[in-house]
Amino acid sequence: MEPMTTVSEVLNHLKKEGYTVDFNLQDNCLVCHGNALQLSPEEFQVDKHYRFEGQSDPGDEAVVYAISSNRHNVKGTLVNGYGISSDALSADMVKALRENPGAAPESASAPEPAEKANEATPQRPAGTRTLDAPLLELSLPQALAQIKQEPAWQNNDRNALTLLHSDGMRVVMIALHEGAELKTHTAPGPISVQVLEGHIGFGAQEQMLELQAGQLVTLHAGLPHSVTARQESVFLLTLATTRK
Repeated sequence: MEPMTTVSEVLNHLKKEGYTVDFNLQDNCLVCHGNALQLSPEEFQVDKHYRFEGQSDPGDEAVVYAISSNRHNVKGTLVNGYGISSDALSADMVKALRENPGAAPESASAPEPAEKANEATPQRPAGTRTLDAPLLELSLPQALAQIKQEPAWQNNDRNALTLLHSDGMRVVMIALHEGAELKTHTAPGPISVQVLEGHIGFGAQEQMLELQAGQLVTLHAGLPHSVTARQESVFLLTLATTRK
């Protein structure tokens, strides 16, 4: 089998294996996309998972879980693009996703382009770009130029660059080619999405907002949402992660 290098490839592979349901993550259960079924931690197991870590920051990660429930006779996938946050999830849910003995990670030959940082991070400080400081000045035009020059943009349907990664906040610039989609997912804290270039569809709360350059939307923590690029687009994702 050819190595799988993107989340989309993994999802297509798992769908062929019978994992056809889209799960959404809530604080104490999994919710089946499209119906009212809710799975508590004791009602499902993680059969395997695929982890895509940022090249220089393991905290910038996407994880695809292959999940099954014998009780409800369903199999599906969960995509978590922000990493597991113990502040946002119940202890039982964190344990169910992290400690299932059958959930050994499958191999993936390259990281998912989203949430990628190519320079220095607080975890690996050697480099030229600071991601956290008491006062941090950022050049959006410079970041936008960089994101479109990298191989990930040329070879995939998206690319992303972490601009700020602190204990209380993350700011990520995300670029999407026309038609690229961020599947329905949730965030562990409030978010804002500010469109810098192009036109995106932002789906949440049973609405589809059409956002163009200069527009911004905010969303409370834990609410399922999706993004679809109507044309080549770039936006800033700001995620609040303040611990209580």
